[in-house]
Amino acid sequence: MGRTALLVAAARAIESHRPDALARDPLAEHFVRACPDSAHWPLHPDRVPGGDADPLWGRLGRYFGLRTRVLDDHLLAAARAGTRQVVLLGAGLDSRAYRLDWPPGRVLHEIDTAPVLAFKQAVLDAAGAAPTTGRRPLAADLREDWAGPLLADGFDPAAPTAWLAEGLLLYLPAEAERRLMSTVHRLSAPGSTLAYEVKDVAAEPPAVRAAPVYVAARQRLGIDLRALFDAGPRPDSAAELARRGWTVAVRSPYDFTALHGRGPVPEPDDALAANRWVFAVRAGRAGGDGERRRVPRAR
Repeated sequence: MGRTALLVAAARAIESHRPDALARDPLAEHFVRACPDSAHWPLHPDRVPGGDADPLWGRLGRYFGLRTRVLDDHLLAAARAGTRQVVLLGAGLDSRAYRLDWPPGRVLHEIDTAPVLAFKQAVLDAAGAAPTTGRRPLAADLREDWAGPLLADGFDPAAPTAWLAEGLLLYLPAEAERRLMSTVHRLSAPGSTLAYEVKDVAAEPPAVRAAPVYVAARQRLGIDLRALFDAGPRPDSAAELARRGWTVAVRSPYDFTALHGRGPVPEPDDALAANRWVFAVRAGRAGGDGERRRVPRAR
């Protein structure tokens, strides 16, 4: 099991126990405890020395908590506006099919590799978890053909879709990102939405390489985050979507820290400064009971 997926799950578990939690995920700690490599990690704010000042479980943890909340809101807004199918690209240890209050008749397609989905299912079964909506896990490699298996699994390209690529594109080579975005566009009916996270590692100043977040992840968890991020020139997927007729909004995580009144704030040599969250809506009227959606804006 990838340590980055477990890192995010541990952050969600810690966030869940905060009195001012932005998101709650009761299954997150089950994933972390099920893997020997992460079984000793803290899962409660009281177990984090330094609290929010800790660069790993404090600041980065709050980043993941904020990201979870923002993307939860995005997907639920689409579902409540009438979108009936959701596709989680690189679903990892996402538990939205279990912890969110979905309108009736919604289906979540979770795409990830077979080992990830097998680990996830074993933990869910052991926890006695039951989904709150239709859930269809699909084993596929997003660097290869995944559209065919998705269509065979009941996905309807004529209906609006809420797509999510959370913590995925940062690790893909540029060409794989281009192919994925092209496939999403091809499978998206008018009214579909897409949310994803990007990071231009090449744009980070050299001093950021020694940022406390990167150092703590490497020294304490053995995760070299910068080595995992694809360091090549990144495609401008937001501009390409706009060229294809999507309405696109690019946001900084700090926009949502201001909106919610909590979350990470900028700091010198900031490892989060290059992160962007992108929200897009395909132009045109949605079919069925769907409606056109506005992109989220911080206030």
